[in-house]
Amino acid sequence: MKSRSFLGYIFILLGLLSCSSEEDYDTGMDPNNPPVQTGNGRFENGIFIPTPGTTFEWRLDDLPNNFQANVDVIDIDAFAATPELVANLQAQGTKVIAYLSVGSFENFREDAGSFPAGIKGNRYEDFPDENWLDVRQIDIIGPIMEARLDMIKAKGFDGIEPDNINGYQNNTGFNLTEQDAITYSKWLIREAHERGLSIAQKNAEELIPIMVNEFDWFLAEDAYVENFYQQLEPYINANKAVFLVEYTDRINRANFNRDVCPVATQLQYTSLLKNRDLTNTTFYCY
Repeated sequence: MKSRSFLGYIFILLGLLSCSSEEDYDTGMDPNNPPVQTGNGRFENGIFIPTPGTTFEWRLDDLPNNFQANVDVIDIDAFAATPELVANLQAQGTKVIAYLSVGSFENFREDAGSFPAGIKGNRYEDFPDENWLDVRQIDIIGPIMEARLDMIKAKGFDGIEPDNINGYQNNTGFNLTEQDAITYSKWLIREAHERGLSIAQKNAEELIPIMVNEFDWFLAEDAYVENFYQQLEPYINANKAVFLVEYTDRINRANFNRDVCPVATQLQYTSLLKNRDLTNTTFYCY
């Protein structure tokens, strides 16, 4: 599932949940409920594993090199981030995660010319500049992703958020299966860990029973409004953080505070309410 601005309008049209007026969400972080650092996290074999209670922020807009995060973990764009930004965040005590699409071709990336036509599938719905990838062809995709992971490591990141592992749920143009996603995910995990990088499972909750002991933490979108949040508990049981992100186009702030926060607190999830463009508007349960 994608999380950038193109998707926002489709959920508004669906009218799934009541939303408050736009002015509720355009002022950035709530001054009465700022993020905090708790210092949660552990290391296994040199790999950072955020633990339940770890605080989190997710920003895919351009950030200045002197950006102040004030959270334990921040997730930012792998290509847009500079080594100076990563180093500045780490100097604040923040672990820095690189957003990276591993299941789609993005024609605006600097390495777009590395992707041969044979691994590009159907257009990613609602994202005209992206196509699904045939993740079965690891012999072809692998060197491209290895180069990206090398870039991420060179910039100093602590981990990666691999997006779009769930091609099997979509009309990719390929006959992808859950097993294809598992095979590709395990390859990515190995490559990330060899570079000392933490790696998340993002969505694809049906893979949790198989992958909870492989991935290092979980990032979920719309898990409350789509009612799969309880399926994420194995990560908590494994002492790995669950970051639960809901969006303002599907649930408003009042309902988030009333409905999501008590559940998230009880389950030890770190929960955020954000605009779907993943910019500066963030509301926290903690």
